[in-house]
Amino acid sequence: MTKPKVLFLCTGNSCRSQMAEGWAKHLKADRIEAFSAGTEPHGMNARAVDVMREAGVDISGHHSKHVDELANVAFDYVVTVCDHANETCPIFPGKARRIHVGFDDPPRLAKGAKTEEEALVHYRRVRDEIRRFIERIDSYIPLGTETGRVSG
Repeated sequence: MTKPKVLFLCTGNSCRSQMAEGWAKHLKADRIEAFSAGTEPHGMNARAVDVMREAGVDISGHHSKHVDELANVAFDYVVTVCDHANETCPIFPGKARRIHVGFDDPPRLAKGAKTEEEALVHYRRVRDEIRRFIERIDSYIPLGTETGRVSG
C-alpha cells in the first residue's frame, strides 16, 4: 500500500499550511505523506509554532519553503488552505488533484489584537479548525489505496 503524497499549500508557508502538515504528520502519518509549501514563502510564524506546541505537535523544526523546492515530488493531492494560494496555484505535473479548503488567516486577524492572549485566540481557533479537517481528510482523499494515485 502506497500512502498518498499530499501538499498543503498557502501563500507564505508560515502558518496554515505548516499547521496542516504538522497535524497530518501527527494524526495520519500511517496513512498520508504530508508536505507543505508556499507560493511566496516568508518564514515560520512563531505564534503558529507556539499554538501547535500547546496542542502537542512540534513544528519548530519545519522551515518555510517555496513550492519549487518540492518540484521533484509527485504529489497525489494539493490542498490549498488559503484563497490566494487557490487563485495562484501553480500547475502540478502528473495526476495531482487539487482540493481547496480555505481557512482564515490568523496573522491578519491578530493585527488588531490588544494583547498577546487576544492574538492567540485567532491562532488557536484556526489550529483547531485545521485539526478537524485533517481528522476527516479521508472524506476528501481516499487513504490507503492500492497506488495512492487518483486520476483527475
